[in-house]
Order: sequence, then structure tokens, then C-alpha cells
Amino acid sequence: MPQSPDPYSFLPPVPAFRLRSDDIADGQALGVAQHSGIFGGPGQDRSPHLAWDGQPPATESYAVTCYDADAPTASGFWHWAVHGIPAGASGLPAGAGEEGGAGLPDGARTLANDAGRRGFLGAAPPPGHGPHRYFFVVHALDVPRLDLDDSATPAWLGFQLFAHTLARATLTPTSETPA
Repeated sequence: MPQSPDPYSFLPPVPAFRLRSDDIADGQALGVAQHSGIFGGPGQDRSPHLAWDGQPPATESYAVTCYDADAPTASGFWHWAVHGIPAGASGLPAGAGEEGGAGLPDGARTLANDAGRRGFLGAAPPPGHGPHRYFFVVHALDVPRLDLDDSATPAWLGFQLFAHTLARATLTPTSETPA
């Protein structure tokens, strides 16, 4: 199955900053903790540890997203979308994506993902569909808060990010379920 293009390549370029994780790495397979148990697999639906630095000094807040560009839909699949992370944050601990947002900094808000869950949903590529890429992205924003209500979708968040992103940091691990 051919992979779709990098979804961020269609956006105006912005500077990059550093993103690292104790749990995920570019081009490496996701661990069982970042796979989905909700979709019936052996996973734990546990968001990975993320740590960032080198963001622009003008950063006023962050958003964190996880997107599967290779999902068998015309629109990909949003696994996680959080905004309102304060400018003083330099990362999120593993498990911060629990439903209810208990592991997130004060003020951060989680939108419902494409499965309707307000929390991180782990990887669950269909058997035999080929490798999927999971774009974990930290967006440094030029505003302290985005004007989004609880009914906003991750796609609407993306539209807001288009207008407010100063810089972006990305890790893209993979997952594949054999046929």
C-alpha cells in the first residue's frame, strides 16, 4: 500500500525545534504501551513521554497532536489533540493522554479524537494494510489560548494551528499489523 505524503509538507514551512521521547523514536516501531487496547489489541493506549526544547522565545502556548496519515480513510485518523499547554511547559509525562487529562498541565484541554475519545488512542492499523506513520507533533503557538470550545474537532484545531504556529517539532514512529 503506498503511503500518503507527510501532511505537514502541504503547510507553509515554519522553523523546527527539538522533540525527544523515552518511549518513541523516528522510524521505529511503537511499543505495546502506545498501541490500542480499546480497538481490541494488546495495547495500553498510553501516550508517550515527550520532551522539547529550542522553541522560539515568542512561544505563548503549545498544542500536541498525534495523526495517522496512513489510516484507510480519505482524512487520515487523529489519535490525540491537546491545546492550551502553557508556554512554561517543556514536556509531557508518559500517560498524560489519559481520558480526563489528569496528567496534563493546568489549562490544557483535550479534544475528542476521531474515535470520539477525549484522550490518547493507541495505534491499531488494520491487519495487512502495511506500515502506518504516527506524526507526534508539538506546535509552538503565538497565542496563550486558542478560541476553541469542547465541540471542536482535531481538524478545526489544525486550521487554527495554521494561523498560529511559530515552530513545530515532530517524531514519527511506525506500526504495522501483519495480515
